[in-house]
Amino acid sequence: MKIRKANLNDVNLLIVLRLDFLRMNGANFTVEEQIAIVAQMRNYFQKHIPLGDFIACLAEENGQVASAAYVVIEERPANGSFITGIVGNLINVLTYPEYRHAGLATRVIGVLIEECRQLGVSTIDWNALPMGCGEDERLGFKVMRDVAIEVMS
Repeated sequence: MKIRKANLNDVNLLIVLRLDFLRMNGANFTVEEQIAIVAQMRNYFQKHIPLGDFIACLAEENGQVASAAYVVIEERPANGSFITGIVGNLINVLTYPEYRHAGLATRVIGVLIEECRQLGVSTIDWNALPMGCGEDERLGFKVMRDVAIEVMS
């Protein structure tokens, strides 16, 4: 199993992985929505991979992705939880069913955690889905039971 960071040559692959993740978690898109989402993702990845504020890690076997995870890094005003003001948001933690229970998600997340450490990230947020629970605490994440408020426009 090869573990590697994604690069600009992987933009199309990152889009497929993101769409797979969203669909596995119940998303259903119209053709128009998918066209818009793919266009946004293509622009996003092409812009943010070179900036270094988006990092994807892939676990591959025989040229096929078995597992992947992404982290989005941003700077905010510092507080006691993130002294450097730099925070990461772990997203798109995906392992295809035939590769589950082999520790691949743990490995790709571990690579992203190390990348974040090197970049001075103070904290990494992960809104783990129930399928990802268990990995979170083993990797050093603290389970938080707070309420999020979403404002819709």
